[in-house]
Amino acid sequence: MGTRYLVVIDMQNDFVDGALGTLEAQAIAAAVVAAARDFDGEVVFTLDTHDEDYLSTQEGSNLPVPHCIRGTEGWQLIPALEAVREERHAQTFEKPTFGSTDLAAWLVAQNAASPIESIEFIGVCTDICVVSNALLVKAALPEVPLSVDASLCAGVTPAAHEAALATMASCQVHILGRDS
Repeated sequence: MGTRYLVVIDMQNDFVDGALGTLEAQAIAAAVVAAARDFDGEVVFTLDTHDEDYLSTQEGSNLPVPHCIRGTEGWQLIPALEAVREERHAQTFEKPTFGSTDLAAWLVAQNAASPIESIEFIGVCTDICVVSNALLVKAALPEVPLSVDASLCAGVTPAAHEAALATMASCQVHILGRDS
């Protein structure tokens, strides 16, 4: 059996209770921390990362809410997850856009060195960064089982969360954390 990976997407202060925080993200935070702390395998984190010129970027013109500006409190992982990241000496990927090509390339290299058993995604936002990263990794590693735990993700809205889960399921990403 190969290594199992848990990828925690963008559980940063700005997405939980900051500039773009939601009640749904706040509701999953403790369970995400527990999942990352207790995961039997390797845990990896992503950080949405923008610079001071965010509002002059294409994303900033479409979403004119400065967030996750490198070095700010909003950019940091929520404190309990930062503690887990430090304890586990976890690999962390800063990403200036929704999906991380660096994460996908790193997972491809890990799989080449030792076949990956599975990759699970959790975090925020289901309909933006979770779906982007899951589909990038699915394209890069089509034979590695990928899953998303719906109960450990939160979207911009509940409807957007559900739509993203449906999209990922259509692309053969297994959806966990549901009663069905």
